Amino acid sequence: MEVVRAAELAAAPSRTADYAELTKPRITSLVLVTAGVGYAVGAVGPFSFLRFLVFITGTALLCGGASALNQFAERDADARMLRTQRRPLPAGRLRPEEAMVFGLALSAAGLVFLVFVNPLTLALGAASLSTYVLVYTPLKRLTSLSTVVGAVPGALPPLMGWAAARGSIGSAGLGLFAILFLWQLPHFLAIGWLYRDDYARGGFPMLAVTDPDGSSTGRQSVLYATALLPVTLAAGLLASAGNGYLWGALLLGAAFLGCAAAFAWRRTAAAARRLFFASVLYLPLVLGLMVFDR
Repeated sequence: MEVVRAAELAAAPSRTADYAELTKPRITSLVLVTAGVGYAVGAVGPFSFLRFLVFITGTALLCGGASALNQFAERDADARMLRTQRRPLPAGRLRPEEAMVFGLALSAAGLVFLVFVNPLTLALGAASLSTYVLVYTPLKRLTSLSTVVGAVPGALPPLMGWAAARGSIGSAGLGLFAILFLWQLPHFLAIGWLYRDDYARGGFPMLAVTDPDGSSTGRQSVLYATALLPVTLAAGLLASAGNGYLWGALLLGAAFLGCAAAFAWRRTAAAARRLFFASVLYLPLVLGLMVFDR
């Protein structure tokens, strides 16, 4: 009995880590940052820490639950891909039913928290969850357009933050949504190019898989990065951002567009990696400027 008990105690931390991995902590962290920016930009009057805490907690639970349900649905494909085969489900460290129950429980808890924010934030949260799990996830196996569809739930968190602070959808909130929507596309096109062989093994017809020479992938990266530039400027004006934001957004957007153009020209792994890292730097810098230069 003592040996069994010792084994259970040793396994407990690893199971906790596996459940945490189901929530995709890095993605959840990014979602919370963008949601927090939406709240900060939308906030008027005295800051309600309690409302903000309830909102962020609900958003974190909702995002973690959606990620767990996504991994439950894609466990077979994940087992075929090198970058995902060590996840808890394909590696056999957790059972599928455990992940499903965990994902449903987190999602339900997140929605309950958002009930106490306001009805609009709850509706946006439910839309983000259902679009990600019920539309984007199955579409990934069918068409490369799933990337565009998946950018919708990915862009809703800042709009949820705005709605949590204001109780309405304003033009500045929609501007934040547009920034996140457009930013995601070059970001994920770069990832798709870097891991195109893996996506092919998993059976996902990403654009990088169906576009062998990368010409369409490169053109679309430039298209979305180009559209992002005026959108960030317009969103800043709608959010009453200062001149520092406008000049910063212009310079950052130009640099991001330059990386997208370089990728479209070369279409090498190095160029895709530069575009990916540029996207990772671009978003927090632009959003940070919007929050602090108002």
